[in-house]
Amino acid sequence: MGILDGKRILVAGVTLDSSIGFATAKVAQEQGATVLISNFGRALSITRRIAGRLPTAPPVIELDVSDDDHLARLEGQLREHIDGLDGVVHAIAYGNPSTILGGKFLGGPWEDVAHAVRVSAYSYQALATACLPLMQSGGSIVGCTFDASVAWPGYDWMGFAKGALESCNRYLARDLGPKGIRSNLVSAGALKTLAAKAIPGFELFEEEWAKRAPLGWDLNDLEPTARTIVALLSDFMPKTTGEIVHVDGGYHAMGA
Repeated sequence: MGILDGKRILVAGVTLDSSIGFATAKVAQEQGATVLISNFGRALSITRRIAGRLPTAPPVIELDVSDDDHLARLEGQLREHIDGLDGVVHAIAYGNPSTILGGKFLGGPWEDVAHAVRVSAYSYQALATACLPLMQSGGSIVGCTFDASVAWPGYDWMGFAKGALESCNRYLARDLGPKGIRSNLVSAGALKTLAAKAIPGFELFEEEWAKRAPLGWDLNDLEPTARTIVALLSDFMPKTTGEIVHVDGGYHAMGA
């Protein structure tokens, strides 16, 4: 038996098998969940191919969380495969690396900043709201952040967007709690994902993270993060909400 036996889980934002979303979908299936995954645009065809690398090929839903029409039709698309949802994973973020990352904080244009905030933060609330009709029995929503309590080299406006996401998580926990729905974030350490490769200067994190994390850290190992997300989706953390759980080898707790 697995800790997600009988659970129905949507993992939004799966592109490559080197993504946190893919690793989460894999562990969730191994723990007994029925999983659906999503993507959109040119990446959708990649996601459909990558889905075959999971233990069981899941349904792939077309979903752009910044498109109101996509969100409006999401319930109907999901009901073609399942009659309800027990968990939602928001593994989605985007910031234009040429305009708002890599030391461009002082010059970032509002249009690109606004888009980053919509995709990376506001969409957490928008996705949760779109899924509410399917979560009548309660459940768990989990998002992915990168510690927004400090300023990181090169992260710039994406760090700002993650700060907005972390605040959004607290308000969702407040408003969804009475409906029996928990909302939490997982703050992963530096990982060599597709998203990380888009951050100019990401290589600055690599050696430093391994030196400072007391438990050690492997930038290629997505499983610890995925397992923590799955734990939050399960019934083993029934009174945990509004939380940010760090999965970073202890890096965040060290002063130097």
